[in-house]
Amino acid sequence: MTHMAASDDAPFPDPSPPEPGAPRHVLVVDDSRMQRRILSAQLARSGYRVSEAASAEEALVICTRTEPDIVISDWMMTGMTGPEFCQAFRAMDRRSYGYFILLTSKAEKTDVTHGLESGADDFLSKPVNGEELRARLSAGSRILSMQEELSAKNDLLRAAQDVIERDLQEARKLQQSLVRDRHRDFGAGVASLMLRPTGHVGGDLVGFFPIGETRVGLYGIDVSGHGITSALMMARVAGYLSGTWPAQNIALISTGRDSFISRPPAEVARMMNDLVLEEMQTESYLTLVYADIDLATGRVELVQAGHPYPVVQRYGGQVEFLGEGGLPIGLIPGADYATVTTLLAPGDRLILISDGITEATNPKGAMIDQTGLAALLRKFSSLEGPSFLDAILWEIEDYTAGDITDDISAAVFEYRGPGGTQGSRKASRDL
Repeated sequence: MTHMAASDDAPFPDPSPPEPGAPRHVLVVDDSRMQRRILSAQLARSGYRVSEAASAEEALVICTRTEPDIVISDWMMTGMTGPEFCQAFRAMDRRSYGYFILLTSKAEKTDVTHGLESGADDFLSKPVNGEELRARLSAGSRILSMQEELSAKNDLLRAAQDVIERDLQEARKLQQSLVRDRHRDFGAGVASLMLRPTGHVGGDLVGFFPIGETRVGLYGIDVSGHGITSALMMARVAGYLSGTWPAQNIALISTGRDSFISRPPAEVARMMNDLVLEEMQTESYLTLVYADIDLATGRVELVQAGHPYPVVQRYGGQVEFLGEGGLPIGLIPGADYATVTTLLAPGDRLILISDGITEATNPKGAMIDQTGLAALLRKFSSLEGPSFLDAILWEIEDYTAGDITDDISAAVFEYRGPGGTQGSRKASRDL
């Protein structure tokens, strides 16, 4: 077995990690040459690879060049003491844990607490009994083996986590691509969207799509829960209200030759409820708000299925909450839904929001709720489109002190009227 001292000119043990099954490297530190030799001989006979150091200072030099698995150090030595050496040893940058044993005399046993506080793992009384030494080293080796096994498993977990992280980053990009168009001018009105998942991916979705030349569909969806499951279900549901593939959009009825008319919002909710229950065998459910807006008249037909109440903000800033609550989608077979109507005048806007806004909580535990939301909308009533939505998001971040725990989404339709600029907040400011 290798047996060397720091004062010898022999090379230090190889600092690279030992091969599996290789003997443990033990460093013996004592200012008594005789004590070192006795311990080293016992260790070598037990199959350990041994190094020696005549002082803590010499031992630290060895530890900078190699990483002994186990250190056996005398407590009282010339210069740095054993506990002081242990503290310095613990402060070193190592690839793996080092097991540290202090040799103590009867008088030093009363200072065991000090030794533990310095970072020691175990103690041996002098003179050292061979059987006790082997038993303590065996226990230390078992702890080191468990630590190495745990470290290897952690490396595997980190590698798996890196793969998952990359996948989630790509999933986030794909999810965001479902909302390619965040702002569109329809002439008689402008639609704007905001989507902010709380994690890499989320269960919220907002969108709009044209219905012929005179109508616009605007919607908000919030799948229960968070993370990958919610995101996958949301992506599936997104196809039911696709603006890219109108033939798959359940809110549209084909009249032939790429021509479509709208289905009543309450019927849309009923169809989606049936589809989710029949096609998606999952415990997840979702809330929905869907509005059918007539660009010529400003008439809005909408359905609320468990989603926060849709809001109409009048041109003067007044706030009105619409809807009747309704059951979430995917909970009860045959659930019925009601269509609610309202009329937008030029300058009014329809706002669909998720509960990530209404249930946002400040550090004291108070939610924004409808009263707070109304005040927030009035505060930014002079802003339009993306600027309006950005201001709301910043206010939510400020209100929660940056601790947003749910996905946040919103869809806004600002009605100008058939003339295209009537009631526009920007137009009125420019006059």
